[in-house]
Amino acid sequence: MAGVNKVILIGHLGKDPEIRSIEGGVKKASFSLATTEYYKNKNGERTESTEWHNVVLWRGLAELAENYLRKGSQVYLEGRIKYRQYDDKDGVKKYITEINGDALTFLGGGKGQQTPSEQPIKGSSEDNPPMEDLSDDLPF
Repeated sequence: MAGVNKVILIGHLGKDPEIRSIEGGVKKASFSLATTEYYKNKNGERTESTEWHNVVLWRGLAELAENYLRKGSQVYLEGRIKYRQYDDKDGVKKYITEINGDALTFLGGGKGQQTPSEQPIKGSSEDNPPMEDLSDDLPF
């Protein structure tokens, strides 16, 4: 039996998507996504806890992000966790955790923001290039 690597998030973009084109004109969109949970603490006060996720979208989903998503946009995202590591310029090993999106649904467009209908938009695992093709995309 194969393993399962599935992530489902609903949150708001923390910044406008950063769009890059890599080898062959393949588009990549990167942005941070905030998910917030609310609970009552031991004193009965309402408290919130926000987690930030690094999201990466490829090809068609990246183009949709470029055209429709902005800071504050709310989305439903399905994807999988990816871990990367690299050595920075000082030789220190750095670790990155990302969510590679496979399906995206636009929720609550925000003030005057036009978005496609709230239908899921799916990519596929074939939309994500193999990691060896991303050597030019590392942050050093």
